[in-house]
Amino acid sequence: MGSLVRLLAIGASAVIALSLIFFAIDQSSAGRDTQVRSLEGADDGAVVSRDGIDAPNPGPAQERLREAKNTSARELIDDGNDVLASPFTALSPSDNVWIERLVPAVLGLLLFGLGGLILANWLPERRAQHADWRETAG
Repeated sequence: MGSLVRLLAIGASAVIALSLIFFAIDQSSAGRDTQVRSLEGADDGAVVSRDGIDAPNPGPAQERLREAKNTSARELIDDGNDVLASPFTALSPSDNVWIERLVPAVLGLLLFGLGGLILANWLPERRAQHADWRETAG
């Protein structure tokens, strides 16, 4: 049972981490594009979230936009992150999208990753039955 819990904890941590990495890549790309427009003289303001789809656990309208813009693999990872981060999204009400993403990600990694691994190590393991060659099986 401990192995299954350990595997689930690692899987949940991977989903949360990958979603956060993809978010950071999107944000750095948007920042780069804003800097290029600024240098070209077409500055239209600060970097904003892409149609609100960068927020954790977006609403139905933003979810449809996100599904249209992302690949199916990316969407699967983001949907998994939405499920895992949903208990923590209310803890980070902010106008800053980085705070909205980092707080639930860190709390999710602590609860599902670290907590899952601690639980897996705490669960008793099944003892292997070793028989000596001199003993008869019976």
